[in-house]
Amino acid sequence: MAKTAPPLDSIDRRILRALQRDGRLPVVALAEQIGLSPTPCQRRVRRLEETGVIARYAAVLEPARVGLPLQAFVLVALSSHAEEVVEGFQKALSARPEVLAAYAMSGEMDYLLHVLATDFEAYADFAMRALLRMPGVKETKSSFVLTALKPPGEIPV
Repeated sequence: MAKTAPPLDSIDRRILRALQRDGRLPVVALAEQIGLSPTPCQRRVRRLEETGVIARYAAVLEPARVGLPLQAFVLVALSSHAEEVVEGFQKALSARPEVLAAYAMSGEMDYLLHVLATDFEAYADFAMRALLRMPGVKETKSSFVLTALKPPGEIPV
């Protein structure tokens, strides 16, 4: 179930836009950028963190530059939606480092996976030896990224 978002005013939104561009921005520089003094700015950032609006801070890596140039999006259908099958699949999936992201989906397929690999051989190894052997996997459909036209970016706030 989705969590209720806390109310965000225009200052909160400016803070969020600035931190999405540079999560390492010192509070003094952030406060100056949004037109607030450092102490209230820090309080607002802390509140945004505590309420889960800011989920975490991370460095954004370029997959190809760390040796993972192949990206695939994989649709997965399970043979059953029984609780033990779903839990087994999700547990097996969470142990796989090549799965960058996974989403439970509505519609024809049950999951959408974003998978990274060094090359097609590594992807095939993952698909044949891991993915297709996960509990309940009935069918998969893979599509490979040719070029990222609009990679993940800032959330419009």
